[in-house]
Amino acid sequence: MPGDLTAMPAKISAISATIEIAAPPEQVWAVLTDLASYPEWNPVFREASGQLTPGNRVTITSTHPETGHTMTVKVKVLTAESASELRWVSSVLGVMTSEHSFILSLTSGGTQLVQTQTYRGMFTRFPPKTIRRIQASFEAINQAIKQRAEGSA
Repeated sequence: MPGDLTAMPAKISAISATIEIAAPPEQVWAVLTDLASYPEWNPVFREASGQLTPGNRVTITSTHPETGHTMTVKVKVLTAESASELRWVSSVLGVMTSEHSFILSLTSGGTQLVQTQTYRGMFTRFPPKTIRRIQASFEAINQAIKQRAEGSA
């Protein structure tokens, strides 16, 4: 069936970035989930709107720092566990799904934040340049979350 990703061979690719933040998970969560303030601090997700409740749709406009390319997507929230995990999924042209997650873990120094994007479906193998660009954007987001959370902790 066209557009049915379950009928496709399982091709999976993931990109991840981790950062240590000297603020408690609750403070990091507050920064991450304050969608209205994204234009003030987020270098990639320039706008976001909607309710971060499982099953809801959220609209996110992203701009890649290196290319300036802007894209708006509607994602479906899968998980929103306070101070712990935020996960959403989107479909890319009906041939691939993209699942984005932010996992927060308490550490002795504050919070470990792991941001991951997992791609499933066709066309999940990306050229090294694309992988580096995505990785850099995740690192920029993580650094911005760190600066904002530590500045308000």
